[in-house]
Amino acid sequence: MTYDHLIPVIRKLAIEAGARIMEIYNSDDFGVKVKSDESPVTAADEAADALISRGLRAAFPDVMLVTEEQAESHAATGDTFLIVDPLDGTKEFINRRGDFTVNIALVEKGVPTRGVVYAPARNRMFWTRPDGTTVEETGDFDLETPGPTQPIAVSQPDNAALMVVASKSHRDQATDDYIARYAVRDMTSAGSSLKFCLIATGEADLYPRLGRTMEWDTAAGHAVLIGAGGRVVRFDDLTPLAYGKPGYANPFFIACAPGVDLKPA
Repeated sequence: MTYDHLIPVIRKLAIEAGARIMEIYNSDDFGVKVKSDESPVTAADEAADALISRGLRAAFPDVMLVTEEQAESHAATGDTFLIVDPLDGTKEFINRRGDFTVNIALVEKGVPTRGVVYAPARNRMFWTRPDGTTVEETGDFDLETPGPTQPIAVSQPDNAALMVVASKSHRDQATDDYIARYAVRDMTSAGSSLKFCLIATGEADLYPRLGRTMEWDTAAGHAVLIGAGGRVVRFDDLTPLAYGKPGYANPFFIACAPGVDLKPA
């Protein structure tokens, strides 16, 4: 597998999955069920997962695949793997808020090195080029031919006036207390991995997450942010957030532009 081969494949699969998700989003029945961990899953999650998994396994049969909707894949281990959240922000999807994404990423030696984040209801798509830098694509999202792309980069933050982004569905007092330790100019909320992308474009400076996430929730957004010059660190010791952990569960973390003067836990 080469990056030149990988990027067109994951971009195309994200667009195809997004189209299938929007068909269900615009229907009368999402087919909502509850998984064993009490999180919701819809027909859109399952359809997008099947589409993406089939495409990745056909294109990269020798690369390990970890996907949220296939529990058997969660027992896999390895230094290099593809990781997928076919519909990140299921609660946003169910509540018709639009802030849901398709996430596909490649992890190598604990680092998400390449990825795509597609928000079909927002008409926004971000992906890493083969050289590792990140672009935002605009246009019609043709399957074969990318539309206009604009390189994106994190902000040069003013620590006396930070722009903070936080979760729409998982905001709590601990998060608010931590944010209160910074000089905040303004705040916005967003769902799914779009929070990483808002930092990647410079629309926000800081995203603290003091709550449960899994690696498939964060890997693609993390790759997009790295490619735009940003970073993601553990909340407890401010070391880089690593991937391939047992069970694929993340600790609390902070995503930010490098110029943010981070406060210790």
